[in-house]
Amino acid sequence: MSEEKKDLGDKAEEAFDKAKEAAKDAAEDAKEAASDFSKEAKETAKEFGEGLKGATQGENKKILVGILAIIVGSLGIHKFILGYQKEGFILLGITVVGMVLTCVGVGVFLVWATGLIGLIEGIIYLTKSDEEFYNTYQAGKKPWF
Repeated sequence: MSEEKKDLGDKAEEAFDKAKEAAKDAAEDAKEAASDFSKEAKETAKEFGEGLKGATQGENKKILVGILAIIVGSLGIHKFILGYQKEGFILLGITVVGMVLTCVGVGVFLVWATGLIGLIEGIIYLTKSDEEFYNTYQAGKKPWF
């Protein structure tokens, strides 16, 4: 019996050593796979971030500014969003003066003109491609039309 127990003990020890080595190999494989996955995830996140940055700079601002220019273009809000404070204040000032002078009759023309400017600019903004819009109005800083 004691030899049987000894043989069983040796077999168990061999099985334990094999299991230990298999676990070590599996851990190394998992470590390599995790490292590869981490590198791929970082590259994908970087590409996604660059794409997202481009989208927020171009398309989203283009749509927002275009719609605001069409709806409330006479107030110059779209100019302020694009970073053109001087042009925004010009449109806003002309509109306010026009509203004050509406009782004289001349003011109606001023409010109508600033509204028409906003409408035209909104249509121009929305018909440009995202890249063209970004290069012209955000990077190139073209303030009018």
